[in-house]
Amino acid sequence: MLTLKMQGLLWALVLIITFISVEKNTYKALYKTPARQIGVLACALVFAMLWQIKAGILSGLDLHILGVTAATLILGWRLAILSSLLASALLAAFANIDLNLLPMQILFGAFIPTLLSYLGFIMSYQYLPRHFFVYIFVCSFILAGFIACLKISFGALFYLLIGQYNWQELADNYVYLSAIIWFPEAMLNGMAITLLITYRPHWVKTFYDKDYLDS
Repeated sequence: MLTLKMQGLLWALVLIITFISVEKNTYKALYKTPARQIGVLACALVFAMLWQIKAGILSGLDLHILGVTAATLILGWRLAILSSLLASALLAAFANIDLNLLPMQILFGAFIPTLLSYLGFIMSYQYLPRHFFVYIFVCSFILAGFIACLKISFGALFYLLIGQYNWQELADNYVYLSAIIWFPEAMLNGMAITLLITYRPHWVKTFYDKDYLDS
């Protein structure tokens, strides 16, 4: 169980990131574009379905598919943040998330993976060849698996720092699971992005035809 002080700190970070993600033009376009609204809601529902299917040994350290990398590439990081909040609210309303752990789940399971996914995309866009297959394998497949491993590492480090579990418990019951989860995470995100940029490339906000198809 997280202390009230720790919960307060986590909620503060959640509010700060949420505030930063709110950008007038993005939400104005969202309000005026029904297709974007459907995309945000669809991603939120996918998040909710993926996140409720979970397994774990240690309390607060559940293992599940994130799906965050694909959503970030489709919506952009600002709207991916919004979708993750909607999904978290939905799961909390149906008691699928312990309210005591809710700020940690939002921060480590959604916000940080979203920001890292977008950072990975930006770095790929800037420093790697802008090619169709680079986008698929680097920005979605490899990045999604890497983000899944980082999420586990950050969660383990957090609980280690607050003293709730020792390193041996974390290593034996949580950290080693990164060797299992990275591949299905990579496959799910990679397949989703591959299908979308093949058949509906205009739905993927970060996929630029002139860069990835004309190069």
